[in-house]
Amino acid sequence: MTSSPGRGLLHLAAAVDRPDEPGGHDAGPYVELARLAERGGLDFVTLDDGLAGPGFDAPAVLSRVAPATRRVGLVPTLAVPAEPFQARAAIAALDRVSRGRAGWRIDVCAQEETRLPGRPVGEPDERCQESGAVAEPAARARDGREDGAGTREVRGGRRADRDTLHHVDFGGAAFTAKGPFEGPGSPQGGPVRVADATEGHGRALAARHADVALVRAASPALARAARDRLRSEAAGAGRDPYSLRVMASLLIDLGDGEHAADPGHGGGGPRQTPQGPLYRGGPVDLADLIVSWRQEGAVDGFHLIPVEPRRDLERLVNGTVALLQHRGLFRTFYPGSTLREHLGLARPAKRIAGGAA
Repeated sequence: MTSSPGRGLLHLAAAVDRPDEPGGHDAGPYVELARLAERGGLDFVTLDDGLAGPGFDAPAVLSRVAPATRRVGLVPTLAVPAEPFQARAAIAALDRVSRGRAGWRIDVCAQEETRLPGRPVGEPDERCQESGAVAEPAARARDGREDGAGTREVRGGRRADRDTLHHVDFGGAAFTAKGPFEGPGSPQGGPVRVADATEGHGRALAARHADVALVRAASPALARAARDRLRSEAAGAGRDPYSLRVMASLLIDLGDGEHAADPGHGGGGPRQTPQGPLYRGGPVDLADLIVSWRQEGAVDGFHLIPVEPRRDLERLVNGTVALLQHRGLFRTFYPGSTLREHLGLARPAKRIAGGAA
């Protein structure tokens, strides 16, 4: 699958966080929300790590959601920094149980409560460097295992076939990682990496490492400018700039049902709030907003964050998505089974193969 500079398919994703009901060890509500998103054909759902409760982190929650869903992508947030192989192992486990539907959202702006013990919250530039330090060796861990790598018969049982495993030694300012990652390979060639790219420090990380960049923009002009910068920086990093999917991240409040959007929220664009751009109105006006931004070439899609998860996600799927599908602007079925296929992303090329870097 190749990328192109055209508008391509519209991509939609949603957050399934429940800020009004944090904590607990019941995955049921998350299963319900993920199934609803899947019924609407959304590319993926996201879950922030800090809202799942102690001892029940986002990858663990979504690992329970995975067997109850079949197609929708599952993208947990991982607080930064985390040990590279530890982060890779958590996402790889989710990728296996979901059969290639996992992503991981790199948290550049982690707060104190979501950080690993003993790791202070640094300045934004420091956090960006730490995030890159996690992303780089985690990617090399993926590259350190050839496609089809497995085990072989030896006297007394089976062992990993080390001819298909390669060392991914990495030395950086924040981390040192050595040795091969011996877990099974990814069904999609590597989990999809998502990063918030609104600020300069996050933008640099997304341009270099991410497959999907999320930008908080209150107008299509701002979103288009952000996408242009991201693509320029991605090209400067040696990447195909059109392999980066840029999605506008909007809070949505669909509590007004079918009523027209408030001025400054709907037809005039979302209203900027301390939490980010907020759309308030009905599902029909939200569909019109999505269509107008796409027609202006502002973004590749939208990451929508419901203010009230059950209510707003249901109205998003039954109203906004249904209308987009009726207009032929959004999928009515999943053409593939992996998250990379949903996003139109090619299987990533490995930087280490046959033992050569």
